[in-house]
Amino acid sequence: MNVGVVKYYVIDINHMSSDIATAELSNTAYDILKVLGKDADFLYDTIDSYIKDANNAGKSELVEMWQTIKKDRQRHVHLLKEALEKEIHG
Repeated sequence: MNVGVVKYYVIDINHMSSDIATAELSNTAYDILKVLGKDADFLYDTIDSYIKDANNAGKSELVEMWQTIKKDRQRHVHLLKEALEKEIHG
């Protein structure tokens, strides 16, 4: 599965063109972005350490559980990415 990475940028709206600076984010797009960010943080910063901890503790059932959750979250990220593209591009 091909999973993209969400990056956050800090921008200075005082130096943006007026049409970009005044663009609004719909509630639905915001909701998608918020969940996408949380899932991406979990996938790229957290889950592998949980899998490693379970592996080091010799708890194969927990390793399998975390791997299942990781696959589910990857699927969720894919769904969220598709939904966001539809929100942005119509």
